[in-house]
Amino acid sequence: MLFTNELPVEFPTPTQTPCLSLYQPTHRRHPENKQDSIRYKNLLKKLEDSLRQKYPNREVGTLLEPFRDLEGQFEFWNHTLDGLAVLGAPDLFRIYKVQRELPEIAIVADTFHTKPLLRTIQSADRYQVLGLSRGSIKLYEGNRDVLDEIDLEPQVPRTIEVVVREDARGPQQTVASLGGAGGAARYHGHGESKDQSDIDAIRFFRAVDRSILEHHSRPSGLPLILAALPEHHNMFRSISRNPFLLEQGLDIHPDAITIDELRSRVWQIVEPKYQVRLAKLVDEFNQAKPRGAASDQLDQVSSATVHGRVKTLLIEAERMIPGRIDEVTGDIELGDLSHPEIDDLLDDIGEAALKMGGRVAVIPAERMPTQTGVAAVYRY
Repeated sequence: MLFTNELPVEFPTPTQTPCLSLYQPTHRRHPENKQDSIRYKNLLKKLEDSLRQKYPNREVGTLLEPFRDLEGQFEFWNHTLDGLAVLGAPDLFRIYKVQRELPEIAIVADTFHTKPLLRTIQSADRYQVLGLSRGSIKLYEGNRDVLDEIDLEPQVPRTIEVVVREDARGPQQTVASLGGAGGAARYHGHGESKDQSDIDAIRFFRAVDRSILEHHSRPSGLPLILAALPEHHNMFRSISRNPFLLEQGLDIHPDAITIDELRSRVWQIVEPKYQVRLAKLVDEFNQAKPRGAASDQLDQVSSATVHGRVKTLLIEAERMIPGRIDEVTGDIELGDLSHPEIDDLLDDIGEAALKMGGRVAVIPAERMPTQTGVAAVYRY
């Protein structure tokens, strides 16, 4: 699995408080990863100090128990990616390994701090790569900085033999043995005039297309880049029904190059689309603000958000403003992150916008059109 738990389409919602949120960068290799568990332990101490301001020792111990269990899992710390997010509450515990370096954060509040995960999930630079040949497939997921092969869901056929074998069990199929006794079995359908290898390849590609769409593209919503030999591009695209498949692809099979070279070539395809998407979001705000249909003022944006007026919300990725919002009025109360009921205002506003059906994008400071950490475009 790429993640200990797959990144959520919707964030987990606990029924009880407090909500504990821990984020940190991690390392893939030794000896750099030796520091990760130490850093994690220091962040646990921050969670504990915050909890003790409000909760008795027994409750603090219970809340931190799953976090401390993770601290002692040697194998876990030897197999991390670039960032770690851990969310815990009395009734749930979630761990996410991500392909992006995350900031060090330890917060106790009435809701989870989700902005770092939101940035990872909704970042425009994420993509998937389908490595395809007549015989087998591989699937990769990555961003501008890193690319990893990921495990296919069980429903996805790995090889052409699996598909041909399954097809042979259906009606109007016979099995012919090539090469006499002990020869490899080959499967044929009645009335087929095309070359059998092409027929089998088309069956395989159609099964791959259908299962990748259902079990990977649609759940993730990520663009899909095809990496295959030119003749396989033509055959696959002629039968594909995957709307996430980009027109541009790579005319090479991934096994022919290193994974870093694959990432570099794919990023040349993805980067222009990433830049266009960010530019459209910024342009939408800049055009709406002079008409009074947008705002960058925290109090105005907070009020508009809880009342369902925000259509698109841009949040500065690296900034944190300690405080909380009134979920009914949108009023802002500034505070201290060490307090067990205080989170990041930007995080709370983003969460409220999502609950009200708004579109939220967490973007780098250098691409933000404002200096306040937020930019909201209104529905009305």
